[in-house]
Amino acid sequence: MSVLFVEYPKCTTCIKAKKFLKENGVEFEDRHIVENNPTVEELNQWIDKSGLELKKFFNTSGKLYKEMNLKDKLKDMTREECVELLATNGMLVKRPILVKDDKVLVGFKEEQYKEI
Repeated sequence: MSVLFVEYPKCTTCIKAKKFLKENGVEFEDRHIVENNPTVEELNQWIDKSGLELKKFFNTSGKLYKEMNLKDKLKDMTREECVELLATNGMLVKRPILVKDDKVLVGFKEEQYKEI
């Protein structure tokens, strides 16, 4: 069973999630979201597996999201355009992302992590 943990190391939510994984003995591959940004292919797979709407993959509280006025632009963009935009910069992507088999979690909620 391989678990992929995609994070930004300075993100407090990521730090909490990582601590939870370690305390619960979960082995995972750690990936820096900016140095190794998710690809269009990965994002498409993760969005499908997560069952979440595409907007949930955007880091809506991030500085870049606000600077680019994405709140207003997203509603006029196709899924393809949104995914391509996400793949350009890890700071646009909500984190952490936990990928295990056919499950994908975005953000950190302890109850959801316990289920996995």
